[in-house]
Amino acid sequence: MSAGPSASEGDGADCEPIDPSLAEAVESAFDGVDLDTAPSGTARAAGDDEGAGRLEQEAQDQPDPLAEARAESARLTDELARARADLYNLQQEYQGFVRRSRESVAAYQEAGAAGVVEALIPVLDEAELARQHGDLTGPFETTVTKLETILGDKFALERFGAVGETFDPTIHEALMAVESTEVDEPTIALVLQPGYRLGERVVRPARVQVSNPA
Repeated sequence: MSAGPSASEGDGADCEPIDPSLAEAVESAFDGVDLDTAPSGTARAAGDDEGAGRLEQEAQDQPDPLAEARAESARLTDELARARADLYNLQQEYQGFVRRSRESVAAYQEAGAAGVVEALIPVLDEAELARQHGDLTGPFETTVTKLETILGDKFALERFGAVGETFDPTIHEALMAVESTEVDEPTIALVLQPGYRLGERVVRPARVQVSNPA
């Protein structure tokens, strides 16, 4: 019994021979191409690094929202501090204006009252002189007393200067002076004209005769 054809023989019998012209065309297509050389991993890695660098640079070029928010917060904080300082200065100026206005009003009121009193001083002097001589009686006395009460209540007018008081040059004006062994310090011996003051302001000093120690 003879052996059958081998596999190699069978394959060669079944395969058709390759056309020589086709094989030559295929080989010519790959002329100049180094089939053993492929793109290296280093080149790919370099390209990847370059792309990553571009992405990183683009990320750095993009504005940082957190940094912008912090800068805006700092700017607004500075503006708020400046606004508070301006408001404080404005309040101080307003308070100073109110204080000066009140002082001016008080000064004008005091000056007006002093003007009224100064205009009435001659009348008050005549009334006091009449009282000392006993001539201030009847309706005239009632009118003078009411006038003095109104001036005292409304304008705080006060008459001062009396015999026996210690002489005070800040509120008394000495028109005459005598020596006396009965006093140990300058003392008012006679009131020629009483003094008048409005509160602490002397409208007119008391004009007096002074007794000095002998």
